[in-house]
Amino acid sequence: QVQLVESGGGLVQAGGSLRLSCTASGLSVGSSSMGWFRQAPGKDRELVAAISALFPTTYYPPSVKGRFTISTDNAKTTLYLQMNSLKPDDTAVYYCAASSKQVLFVRKQDYEFWGQGTQVTVSS
Repeated sequence: QVQLVESGGGLVQAGGSLRLSCTASGLSVGSSSMGWFRQAPGKDRELVAAISALFPTTYYPPSVKGRFTISTDNAKTTLYLQMNSLKPDDTAVYYCAASSKQVLFVRKQDYEFWGQGTQVTVSS
């Protein structure tokens, strides 16, 4: 059974940094395509970072490119999202997601497994 557990959310001032972690059981983050999504109140869930297991490939939408970095640990059990230069618009619940396939996905419907989410609040 696959389980994804996020941690690291919290309250931070604009311009600050946070690092989110996603601990995976039942799959290897090194053999799966993984993504970080976020959902703000009243908005759709959107991708903020994805990493492919097939090639060393990552994807970031323009809204976070250059500020967010997705990575995995050497043991391939934990997925990270380093978030720098945070803005109030980054406030949302952040979710870790995984696919059993290795192709990089950008659509939420392509991810099979989801964590419970962690709240990130950026104050102005």
